[in-house]
Amino acid sequence: MARRKVASIAEFSLIRAIARRFAGRAPSLIKGIGDDAAVIEANESVWWCVTTDLLAEGVHFDLKTADPRTIGYRAAMANLSDIAAMGAVPCYLLMTLAIPRRFTSTSIFAIYEGLMEACRLHHVALIGGDTSASRAGLFLGITLIGTTAAGRALFRHGAVVGDHIYVTGTLGDSLAGFKLLSERRSPRSTNRRSLSPPAADRRILIERHLRPSARVKEGQWLNREQLASAAIDLSDGLSGDLRHICEASGVGAEIDGGALPISPSCQAYAESRRLSPVGLAVEGGEDYELLFTVPPRMRATIERQARARGFRITRIGTVRHRRFGIQLKDADGIMRPMPITSYEHFFA
Repeated sequence: MARRKVASIAEFSLIRAIARRFAGRAPSLIKGIGDDAAVIEANESVWWCVTTDLLAEGVHFDLKTADPRTIGYRAAMANLSDIAAMGAVPCYLLMTLAIPRRFTSTSIFAIYEGLMEACRLHHVALIGGDTSASRAGLFLGITLIGTTAAGRALFRHGAVVGDHIYVTGTLGDSLAGFKLLSERRSPRSTNRRSLSPPAADRRILIERHLRPSARVKEGQWLNREQLASAAIDLSDGLSGDLRHICEASGVGAEIDGGALPISPSCQAYAESRRLSPVGLAVEGGEDYELLFTVPPRMRATIERQARARGFRITRIGTVRHRRFGIQLKDADGIMRPMPITSYEHFFA
């Protein structure tokens, strides 16, 4: 790999290069680098799913818009969402914390309180970690371990031509909430605030950004019933995460922009800012919904079971041949290549 400054390296290209040069192999390793979690054979009946995440102040969160408890809660949910995408049961969590001098013990405990609030929702136990001083900002490192039955896990590969593409929940809410929080800090946003959507919609969007929900039950259902051929969580945005499934599966995709599930609150925000709600849905990351593909023969079954369980799922497209690429169909039926607008930590 040629020497380049970090600022000129694309994040996912870097991950692929690291995987090619350094990825480990072992008889018990089912899946290593390149999915939402690594999968390891624990014994003949159990697979472990292991994921890790690093959250850095100024990159993943801003203490001017999120308090310490919220930061801990979101950190746990980001990792819970990775385990959900594998269809696993989350079990054990470790957290490493690098703490700047300005933090008090009250703030530190608040981070853990938020972390454990999210963990208790899914019966996850905190079993260890590490702490350190930081001369820069606040850093959180999370490792989460989940389990599945041996031979049962959802992966990014597995989608085939003709499969239907689904998402859970609604898209774009977190991005709209983030934009609202950012506008609060901007002295230029006075006019924008006067044109904001109703207060109830603002609260919903900000809550969706600050307190997301990982779709753990939905992931377990898809895995247990063997309904999905491939899956990923929407942490980087629909456009980028769909690309990951397509690359892993060697396929393309057609997305119907008119079918994207957009909440009334997100729609109201988009109208108030003269933005495209479809654009928010395609670009927005950190919704932590699940994106998954389903064989055509399973369509009636999955939609019937989702209704019975109270799960919201929406069919948004179809898997196509690789040469089709990833295309978005607009309201007039015109196909255009879907722009890759998802967030990357390193960029040119």
